[in-house]
Amino acid sequence: MISENQLLPCFSKTFFGFECLGCGIQRSFLFLINGEFWNAFKMYPAIFTIIGFAFFIMLNWKIKFKNANKIITRLAYLNLSIILLHYFIKLTI
Repeated sequence: MISENQLLPCFSKTFFGFECLGCGIQRSFLFLINGEFWNAFKMYPAIFTIIGFAFFIMLNWKIKFKNANKIITRLAYLNLSIILLHYFIKLTI
C-alpha cells in the first residue's frame, strides 16, 4: 500500500511556496482507495467528477455515444469549475 511519504511532491509548492490547482489529488485518491469517501471529498472535491469524466471517456471509446462531444465538454467545464472554486476557497481560508 502506498503511504503519504511516497507521494510525488508538488512542484509549485516546493519551488514557489503556493499550492497548484492539483494539490491534494494524490492524497484524495489514497483516501478513496481506502474507502474514506468523505475525507477524499474534503481533500479534493473534484475527485469524484474527475473519475466520472475519465470513466465516460473510456466508455465512449468502446460505445460511441451520439452526443459524446457535448457531454465531454460539459463534464470538462464542470470539473474545471469545481477545481477552480475549491482552489479559490483554499486560497482565502
